[in-house]
Amino acid sequence: MADEQLPSPKVAVGVDGSPTGRSALEWATAEAVRRGVPLYVVHALSMPLVVSVYTGPTRFPASEEIADQGRRILAEAAEHARSLRPEVDVQTVLALEEPPLALLHRTGPHDLVVVGTRGLGPVRSALAGSAGVRLASHAECPVVVVPAPEGETPPLREPQRIVVGVDGSEDSRRALGFALHEAVRGGAASVVVVNSWEVPMPFATESLVAAGWTPPDDLLDRRSEELVSGVLAEVMDESTEDVDITVVRTERNPVDALVEAGAEADLIVVGSRGRGSIRGLILGSVSQGVLHSATVPVVVLPKGVDATE
Repeated sequence: MADEQLPSPKVAVGVDGSPTGRSALEWATAEAVRRGVPLYVVHALSMPLVVSVYTGPTRFPASEEIADQGRRILAEAAEHARSLRPEVDVQTVLALEEPPLALLHRTGPHDLVVVGTRGLGPVRSALAGSAGVRLASHAECPVVVVPAPEGETPPLREPQRIVVGVDGSEDSRRALGFALHEAVRGGAASVVVVNSWEVPMPFATESLVAAGWTPPDDLLDRRSEELVSGVLAEVMDESTEDVDITVVRTERNPVDALVEAGAEADLIVVGSRGRGSIRGLILGSVSQGVLHSATVPVVVLPKGVDATE
């Protein structure tokens, strides 16, 4: 099946018949209505890629049984979306590729991609699901990873509280811009800006601590205050100046700080990489840690994505 760039803007969600896929579908349905854009429900058949010296790489065709199962999953997903929000414009897509490629090939810069934390694939224990990590690393638009609900599914609603991590990096600036504009879109949403000044040391500190040396917390605190104030001044504009903003500055591990601040929130926003990421990682360690531990939907802004419009 050839790459298929569907109309934009839209909310695209991957479904596979799993409970987490259903949670992602429900969140994506509400978001599509909130944004006033179509909902594209994508099911990937993950057919093997066959390489031939004559025809080049070609996806192995799906059997009628496999295709019928995929169509049933899509039909049930579309019916469920319409039962939740009758006004939603639902379109379905059956793809031959693996889930990440199926969504990457059908989305662009003005879209939003939504996936569940884990699906029914063979590696169910993979961190945040292989599709979520790969999408967050390579997508051209924001990627939302929705966790499976614990207990009763919460009611669908406008985001009231958005938590965003800021570390001074360009990626975190874009994350802050996205969070502020989502708050404006939501009307009454507040934004909690979290900055951790935990400093990873490239050398053993045990001997320094034993000698009586301790990190200068007061200096780090002041620098954290200056960093957050500076980033807010750069990112905020007339459209976001009335957003209710709370700042949390802490020396705690940044993953723990974001997850704790986001426990009572509706959304956590992070950049794909920050100042401390190691070049070559497909996704920053903080982003991966938040995806692994958060109990609310997490938005990851891939590198270079500016989704503030």
